[in-house]
Amino acid sequence: MRNEHRSSRKAPAVLRAVIGGASIVVLVAAWGVSMASPTPAARTAAASAAVSQIAIQKFKFTPETVTVAVGTTVTWVNHDDNAHTVTADDGRLASAGLDHGEQFSYRFTAPGTYAYQCALHPHMTARIIVK
Repeated sequence: MRNEHRSSRKAPAVLRAVIGGASIVVLVAAWGVSMASPTPAARTAAASAAVSQIAIQKFKFTPETVTVAVGTTVTWVNHDDNAHTVTADDGRLASAGLDHGEQFSYRFTAPGTYAYQCALHPHMTARIIVK
């Protein structure tokens, strides 16, 4: 009797994200897991789940939508030469004005959607989804 071993190993998955202007590539090995191509929405969700830092750059919050787990601390870093704030639409969180290179952190302890903007530039909007 011949002993045959067939590997159930599938091709590794590659996740790409841009965090604070830096491109990050993560290679995930999958053993016995189907590696069907994820939809664009699934790729965005997977990338944003790992994000705990948001860049303020070119008068935008990047990424604009982030999904995190309850208990996650998110940090915003201002890369612009202009001052910006992080101000929740409902007042649950608010930073002072952040100059270039300054940062603001907030720990999300309750699930929900946190829509926010820059109080100095109201066209700058984004949201955090906490699950």
